[in-house]
Amino acid sequence: MKEFLLSFIPIFVAMDAIGVLPLFIGFTERLTIREKQKILTQSIITAFLIGVIFLFLGRWIFKILGVLVSDFKIAGGLVLLAISLRDILQFEKAHRLSPETMGAVPIGTPLITGPAVLTTIVILLDSYGIFLTISSFILNLIIVWVMFSYAAAISNFLGKAGSKAVSKIASLLLAAIAVMMIRKGIVDTAAYFFTAKG
Repeated sequence: MKEFLLSFIPIFVAMDAIGVLPLFIGFTERLTIREKQKILTQSIITAFLIGVIFLFLGRWIFKILGVLVSDFKIAGGLVLLAISLRDILQFEKAHRLSPETMGAVPIGTPLITGPAVLTTIVILLDSYGIFLTISSFILNLIIVWVMFSYAAAISNFLGKAGSKAVSKIASLLLAAIAVMMIRKGIVDTAAYFFTAKG
């Protein structure tokens, strides 16, 4: 149970369903219920496929490119830090998007399964194995699906100020995770080179 929580919580924070919720509401506010359901289904399927493909092929891609997991931790951490700082410092308004594709891009990726989630699942795979990682990922997608299904009710409960505040807190947590990834990547890289020289 402890290991499951340790694999579940980082994905939950990285996925940031509560932080993404205001954007989902903004993108779909003028659409019909049927269109919203179609977009929601498209976004969850897209997020799932990208996450699973990266989960199984990520290490193979690294091997071909000659990239270490520690390199990806540092690069991913820097990207996440930039994303989190952008979100903390400004709140972007939803742009007009095509209902035919918005479920895949940008909702499915990069909002649900983006750099944060991809970086996290590669690290978790290394620490906790395939079963716990994919179980945690799927459970988080189910949570996103439930939250987005009740987006209007949640938005009314939180209010605009509440949604924005929750999003900022999630961004701060994401920034902390980014710093942690960079730190671990530097330590792992140093350990790798010391071992190689030894």
